[in-house]
Amino acid sequence: MQLVIVESPAKAKTIEKYLGKDFKVLASYGHVRDLPPKDGSVRPDEDFAMDWELYRDKQKRFKEISDAAKQADRLVLATDPDREGEAISWHVRELLAKRKALPEKVDRVTFNAITKQAVTDAMKAPRELDQPLIDAYLARRALDYLYGFTLSPVLWRRLPGAKSAGRVQSVALRIIVDREIEIEHFKADEYWSIIAKLEQDGTEFDARLVKFDGKKLDKLTLGDEGSAKAAQKAVQDARFTIEEIETKPLKRNPAPPFTTSTLQQEAARKLGFSASHTMRLAQSLYEAGAITYMRTDGVQMDGSAIDACRKAIADRYDAYYIPDKPRFYSSKAKNAQEAHEAIRPTDFKRDRAGSGDEGKLYDLIFKRAMASQMAAAQLERTTVTLRDGTGQHELRATGQVVKFPGFFAVYQEGRDDSADDDEDGLLPNMSKGDAPAKKAVEANQHFTQPPPRYSEASLVKKLEELGIGRPSTYASTIQTLRDRNYVRMEKNRFFAEESGRLLTAFLERFFERYVAFEFTAGMEDELDEVSAGEEEWKALLAEFWKDFKPKTEEIMEKKPSEVTEVLDDFLSDYLFPERADGKDPRHCPLCETEGREGGRLALRGGRFGAFVACANYPECKFTRQFAKPGSEGDDGANDGVMGEDPETGLPVERKTGRFGPYVQLGEGKDAKRASIPKDLDDFDLEWALKLLSLPRIVGAHPETGKEIEAAIGRYGPYLRHDGKYGKLQNTREVFEVGMNRAVDILAQAANRKGGGRGKAEPIKTLGEHPTSGGEMKVMPGRYGPYVTDGTTNATIPKEMKPEDVTEAQAIELIDARAAKGPAKKKRKAPAKKKAAPKKKAAAKKKAD
Repeated sequence: MQLVIVESPAKAKTIEKYLGKDFKVLASYGHVRDLPPKDGSVRPDEDFAMDWELYRDKQKRFKEISDAAKQADRLVLATDPDREGEAISWHVRELLAKRKALPEKVDRVTFNAITKQAVTDAMKAPRELDQPLIDAYLARRALDYLYGFTLSPVLWRRLPGAKSAGRVQSVALRIIVDREIEIEHFKADEYWSIIAKLEQDGTEFDARLVKFDGKKLDKLTLGDEGSAKAAQKAVQDARFTIEEIETKPLKRNPAPPFTTSTLQQEAARKLGFSASHTMRLAQSLYEAGAITYMRTDGVQMDGSAIDACRKAIADRYDAYYIPDKPRFYSSKAKNAQEAHEAIRPTDFKRDRAGSGDEGKLYDLIFKRAMASQMAAAQLERTTVTLRDGTGQHELRATGQVVKFPGFFAVYQEGRDDSADDDEDGLLPNMSKGDAPAKKAVEANQHFTQPPPRYSEASLVKKLEELGIGRPSTYASTIQTLRDRNYVRMEKNRFFAEESGRLLTAFLERFFERYVAFEFTAGMEDELDEVSAGEEEWKALLAEFWKDFKPKTEEIMEKKPSEVTEVLDDFLSDYLFPERADGKDPRHCPLCETEGREGGRLALRGGRFGAFVACANYPECKFTRQFAKPGSEGDDGANDGVMGEDPETGLPVERKTGRFGPYVQLGEGKDAKRASIPKDLDDFDLEWALKLLSLPRIVGAHPETGKEIEAAIGRYGPYLRHDGKYGKLQNTREVFEVGMNRAVDILAQAANRKGGGRGKAEPIKTLGEHPTSGGEMKVMPGRYGPYVTDGTTNATIPKEMKPEDVTEAQAIELIDARAAKGPAKKKRKAPAKKKAAPKKKAAAKKKAD
């Protein structure tokens, strides 16, 4: 028997069909072991010795592999054809050898697509494990471990509230923060454009003023309304005739087939998919045999695939759409050993695969690959120049038409940010000397725009341009930033959170070298050299460690107050921007209102993270979250007594705490408090009293007679009735919802729960679990929040916010819980039986 090891059960099932009865195919379910998450797993003082630990949830599965290996004559390691795949094979081999279960013959095979031909061909061409690729994995894993486990404790002790730092993660965060700073420092410039609305032979078109009073106009030349109106009048008064018509043919060639990074970028632009979602879908398509391997830097297709692609084009289009010669693309991959064939369909006769999001991604891959072998698009660009009689003023109109679509018939590459000056369109037929009719002249005001925030597509592109990280790691890097709440997504753009901004400031000030783009990119180049067999991996680690370790020790010796003082100065412009009234930006607003002297604000460190406080503490209780005044944070300037409660006569105060603004009724232990929701713009005493009055009784349910309650909880506004819950849309609805609407919301919630078994509304709904197929949900529970796929319930760790649980984390938690088997019910100890009363000794019978 020959034992074949792959990563996933789906891949194992497909391959076993191709290989026949003599083969047994088992899945490792990804990596089988890792460095234990504790100090000492990598020991630099012992020549970078590394300890490995078998994952707890993999013990049962690996025993199955081990038992099968003892019965096998040959072990075939058929994991993915990249560094991680090589590492998984190496771990499997090492573990089997340790358990004395390694067959005498061990081979490594790789294939770029899960098709019968690719798999059977690979089995005929086995090789040894690629040691340089394994060394590159070991170097990368040790480097990331040493960086994280050495730097993170420094953060925890010197920057409370920071969660972690990572070699690539921290640099990606810096890119996002740098863009945020660019936007804040951006000053908009006013400029005007003059557009003449012209008509020729019944066709209207626009012409832009490009020359005024004999001077060429740049974008910002007309910088005020006065100069713009003068130019507008000059165009209105002048008669323009056509003096030049220039027509140029243009040719656009198709983009190459997808690599990992270009697939992530285009799926984000065109389908709105996150990088992690794209990679999950691509993995599924690959395991189903629909596409080639999806972690690649290569842009070239196999010769037979090119032939099949050209035939597919010929079947769909006429001969003009096929270039005379096949197109060949050169790879920009720095490391040839990790560059494989581009991502493409395994069969160009198959124009559909998968369903839902999978189907959409396959369609994108199919069209991009097909377009890459199609003829160029032929365009024609026409530029018409019009001048007035004096030659002092000049208008220009441009138009572009597609003469032959070529690959445009199938696919056009998306762009991250559209250009403002595109003037593509059809112009009417015109000749020199013509004087088109002037319908109107517009003077349009504009302002220069700040650079756009990064989308997932543009961030991946930037990381790739800088040479930071590798495409196969971008999805997990971006997800980590979101999971740590260092960034948030709004309208598919990254916004730096205050915690991310503070961490970046700390690293830039104290670990500048290690978040420098050049250093991180240079480290990637060295790791590539290791995988190419050109550098020794332990030498790379030693070079890194000799400077990094002393630096962390140096910072650890600083007092927290010293660190905060440096950050206060470093972030001064951000924390204390200039005030409109001209007063000192550090002036305490509470001291000002209460008549205290010397109240100056400064950054401080606390148990729950950094915050801004007054120098007059404890006399002055002013605090502000680490957030820029005027942003989503609250600066506490509105804190104070709002009025009195008409029923009790107690004061109603608005306050700001570590977790945001709130209102308080009364003082001491009996005081009642309520957080101020973010969706209330016109917050006043009336709203404060409403919030303090919650929960609100809507009325008695018409069927049960039990009360329906409206309130605001940890996860937002909700309805509650007889142990069942329903979500409300916003805060106002808590006070406005009527009986009919409330009954309807609760009924809908019960139906979604499968007949209304009295369960609460989900905190968050995720996708399907890849194994069970059940919909994953984050739920509030009696003993804390948990995640479920309908079959297995897994408790969410206390340090993880339930509303922030990602799909990947949900899968991991559910799989780990399932691996432990069903929960064992504690058996109640049997009740102790009462001791039976002792019987009196029977009286001895008298002798007869």
